[in-house]
Amino acid sequence: MNLTSPRRSGPNDDETTAPVELPHVLVTVAADGTLTAMVDGAPFASPDAIVWTRATFGPLMDAITKDRTIAVRVEVRESDGSVFTDILRTRKPRRTAALSATPVPETRRSRHARRVPRLAEVTADGFVPGEDVAVATIVSHTDATGTGEARALIDLDDLADGTSHEVILFGRISGTLAVRRLT
Repeated sequence: MNLTSPRRSGPNDDETTAPVELPHVLVTVAADGTLTAMVDGAPFASPDAIVWTRATFGPLMDAITKDRTIAVRVEVRESDGSVFTDILRTRKPRRTAALSATPVPETRRSRHARRVPRLAEVTADGFVPGEDVAVATIVSHTDATGTGEARALIDLDDLADGTSHEVILFGRISGTLAVRRLT
């Protein structure tokens, strides 16, 4: 018995929703760590004619999703028989405010209201290139670079003063977990 009503779209719903039918990506991992990829049943070859490996999983997903402009359903079949399934959603486009033709005059209050963020950088190695890396106390997310390094900038004014803070970087694919203390 369904106790909730179906969700109906409204005027404030995000316009960048995924299509009803997502492309199905099947990645098979061989015992030697090489990957073969199929998109909706068709083989997906490397544009550089290189062999896909675990280390190139991020670039593989970027190539298939066209740098995350297309949402896909991913199924990874490991050589030991285990299966992992996930949906890679599109990244939300960054919205920029349109510049006004006439500049708004600056007031004394607006000059004093500006706040310069106090930032702290947190880095760690061991991530799969391109993987989504969670930054906890979850204040933001970042992506691993092509070398597998993740970088996050933390606005210290968003954290409570007078206490010691730790930041966790968690690789969603690799399971890499790094705990760093903010100083």
